[in-house]
Amino acid sequence: MTASDQYAGVRYLVDDVAAAVRFYTTHLGFTVRMDAAPAFADVVRGPLRLLLSGPASSGARATPAGTSAGRNRIHLIVDDLDAEIDRLRGAGLSFLGDAISGPGGRQILLTDPAGNLVELFQPARVPATA
Repeated sequence: MTASDQYAGVRYLVDDVAAAVRFYTTHLGFTVRMDAAPAFADVVRGPLRLLLSGPASSGARATPAGTSAGRNRIHLIVDDLDAEIDRLRGAGLSFLGDAISGPGGRQILLTDPAGNLVELFQPARVPATA
């Protein structure tokens, strides 16, 4: 079991490690821990460690038959979703649909260069209690 003070790691399979590193560091505030492109890179944001595995990495080996990729994604909390959407659109990125609202807040999805999902989420403001 991982100690609670260590990073929570997620592996994303990517077609182009360098492009993925640029995407996450330029647009989403990640920093590079290790860059072994073209095979692999390790980037972090807060407690999230994102392992970017290219086709030449051991992490890119085939998964068992019958396994399908779902709607899994990393979930990044932002203070101002509209400002983030404007900033990222200004950088030439596009989103999957429009921002949606639910009881917990608002979210929008974008994809990294390999098609992995990234959810930007702004939590709902909790009204102060008297």
